[in-house]
This record gives sequence, structure tokens and C-alpha cells, in this order.
Amino acid sequence: MTYHERFDKRAFDEMRPMSAKVGIVPRADGSAMFQIGKTIAYATVYGPRDLHPKFMQNPMTGILRVNYNMMPFSGHGERVRPGGGRRSKEISMVIQNALLPVLNLKDYPNAVVDVFIELPQTDAGTRCAAITAAAMALADAGLEMKDLVAAVAAGRVEDKIVMDLNYLEDSHEDGCDIPVAVMPSSGKITLLQMDGEISPAMLKEAISKARDACKKIYEVQKQALKARFLQL
Repeated sequence: MTYHERFDKRAFDEMRPMSAKVGIVPRADGSAMFQIGKTIAYATVYGPRDLHPKFMQNPMTGILRVNYNMMPFSGHGERVRPGGGRRSKEISMVIQNALLPVLNLKDYPNAVVDVFIELPQTDAGTRCAAITAAAMALADAGLEMKDLVAAVAAGRVEDKIVMDLNYLEDSHEDGCDIPVAVMPSSGKITLLQMDGEISPAMLKEAISKARDACKKIYEVQKQALKARFLQL
């Protein structure tokens, strides 16, 4: 089959409209919002602070903890179970591993940095929006970072590589979802997952286009952070 035109009429490498804001929760150490299309992610950061119970502490470095949560009725008519579940825990770990490469927590032994991510509205690309929001919130908290992290849901729909999948593309019967997170300054990948089948050549194309897409997301992140610090 040939995928001639995207369901929402975008070009195959075109992103949905994006917006971002930093410093949205005054009592948090860092916070941010990122919206791409109809998917919205809020991230708050608390810490570094003492980690309890003490047996979980690491005397060599601080620890990053991530809590990812989709709110009930945030998706397409499907009620999400309150309190999270196995999927939420798995995605929390995926996000944590995507963010750790840019963080330096060596100056905070026995401490923890907690990141809480809430998604009140979703239309695919949720973990990517969560990573993008969390990276801005960590920067807002003043933590030492060697780069930001930007993420996009790339994928294959029939015979085409597309960027920033929406729900209809993500759930297409002949497709492949490929979440990619990138350190924009270096182009290094911190997350690469795949759900579906794809040829090596098309996977290479998807990764290359995802890097370019993440550069566009990075510009939105930078503008939001600049706007925040101009207010201080």
C-alpha cells in the first residue's frame, strides 16, 4: 500500500504546532509545559533533596527519579487507570534513562531529584512530549546539564517515514512507532525504541529525520527558557 497523504494533511516531515513555557509552578524547584498538537505534558522538579529511606541513597552521586502519569480520560475516550500501572512505571524508567546522560548529579551524594510528569491531554507521542518538558524543567531547576534533550515520535506508516505521529498514525495497522530522543548540540541519541517492523534502510531514514525534527523542538525549548530567565 502507499500512504499518499497524512490524515491531518501535514507534510511527511512536518511537525504539529508546538508551544512551551517554563516556570509554571512557583513552589517547584523547576517546572515546564510542552504541547505538540493535542498532546500536553507538564513536568515539575523537586530537589536535590535528601533521599529516604537511607538504604536507597548512593554516597557517590545523586539519584534521578521520574514519575510519569496520564490523567484519566486524557486520551481518545479510553479511561486511564488512576495511580498508574506497569506501563507508567516502564515509561518512567525510559524517560529517566533518556535524561540521565545530560545530568551531572555527582555533587549531590545521597540526594534525589524527583521529576513528576502529568499528561492531561494526549494524542500520541506522550513519552516524547514528557521527555521534552522534563528536560526544560530540569534546566529551570538550575541543575548542571551538558545539553537539553528533545524527543519526537518518528515512524513508518505503510511506505512512508513520517515525523511526529498523531493517534491515527500511531495506531495504524501497517506502521511502526519509533520514539527518538536526542541531545541537540551533539546529535547523540539518548532514546531509541521501536514498536513494529521496519527495514534497516527506512530505520536509518527515520533516525536521520528525527534528528532534524529534534532540532526544531530544541528551538522551542530554548525560546521558552530564554523567556523564563528574562523574567528573573
